[in-house]
Amino acid sequence: MKIVKRLDAGLAKVENGLIVLFLSAMILLSFGQVILRNFFDLGILWADILLRQLVLWVGFLGASLAVRENKHISISFIPNFLSERWKPFLARTVNAVSAIISGLLAYAAWSFVQFEYEGGAKLFLNIPAWAFQSVLPYAFAVISLRYFLKVFSRESSPCS
Repeated sequence: MKIVKRLDAGLAKVENGLIVLFLSAMILLSFGQVILRNFFDLGILWADILLRQLVLWVGFLGASLAVRENKHISISFIPNFLSERWKPFLARTVNAVSAIISGLLAYAAWSFVQFEYEGGAKLFLNIPAWAFQSVLPYAFAVISLRYFLKVFSRESSPCS
């Protein structure tokens, strides 16, 4: 279990770095597009497509980190009606179900990326669409892993 937790910590560092890199690129590229369009009547043709893809990456990497830090969106009115004795059981159940659903979504996303790979669609600059969409199965698989870790973790409780 310690190896998995170390792997999770390493993934979190990589994800943080990618988010910083992608957000910086998004800011610079969008600012550059505004300057080019307003002052030079020019623009980078593929910039808007790249920005949309970077939003996808930042969103999914951010979701993965939110699960790790227990900062994801949750609706937790049921714990208000439970005694303290039942809250850990509810938290583990919610985390287990979330892990299973995220795992199923990872599988579906993997199938989608394979379909795109076989289709051979290109987005811009001859870069295949599946390369950008590969964040989907990765993020759902890591989210599933992180929820799975929370099932066996003592300190995690989304229901408090």
